[in-house]
Amino acid sequence: MKKSKAFNNAGKLTALLVLITLFLTPFAIVNAGERGVLMEFGKVQDRVLGEGIHIIVPVVNTVKRLSVQVQKQNISAEASTKDLQNISAEVALNWHIIPEKANTIFQKIGDEKNVVDRIINPALEEVLKAIVAKYTAEEIILKREEMKAGVDETLTNRLANYHIAVDDVSLLHIHFSQKFNEAVESKQVAAQEAKRAEFIALKASKEAEARVNLAKGEAEAHKIIRENLTPEILEKQALEKWDGKLPVIVGQGEQKLLNLTDFLKSY
Repeated sequence: MKKSKAFNNAGKLTALLVLITLFLTPFAIVNAGERGVLMEFGKVQDRVLGEGIHIIVPVVNTVKRLSVQVQKQNISAEASTKDLQNISAEVALNWHIIPEKANTIFQKIGDEKNVVDRIINPALEEVLKAIVAKYTAEEIILKREEMKAGVDETLTNRLANYHIAVDDVSLLHIHFSQKFNEAVESKQVAAQEAKRAEFIALKASKEAEARVNLAKGEAEAHKIIRENLTPEILEKQALEKWDGKLPVIVGQGEQKLLNLTDFLKSY
């Protein structure tokens, strides 16, 4: 009996100490990068607690702390392009809760985990599918930045309705089907072969043109030489080649020396 009574007294003392502690702690601390959602008997109040120490009424008031720092969320989603090519995309979203709306978010959605599961992931997947459907597979490769900007703008407008701010959207990876990759590779090979054939044809054309120009140049040079070969020049060239000996002409009658003038004309 004495032990049971002593146990009951100890329990009452503990409960009393807890109550005293509560009443002697009439304040709440909100850490850096957080906002405090003030509640009165569980009902969310309009007032949002900023960083620092805040006086509250113990038992009556409770405080739920939400992070307003930038947070990162990665998601992978399947989507179809305008030309019905299936792709998978990995997107990274940087976001944060708008600080002055922390109480509204907690009241309507819940904490950060609920925000991600109920709002961000579904919105990100739906927006990505809608934007991808506006482009062909080839355009997605060529207009990646434009597509990213579309996802960013659409998602920003959508999440603003839930008091969530978008800091940045990144398209980390875009994967196409094996069939599409093979088609792209074949197209690239064909394009390279076409360029090679074009280069060979162009080279042959230039070489033929060079040969024609060379032939024209040689013909023109011969023409100029012929036009400028006067009798005086021919005579001078013959003298330069002559070794000083006059040939003897043998024929009917007596032998005679070739006339010098006639000899020069023969050169």
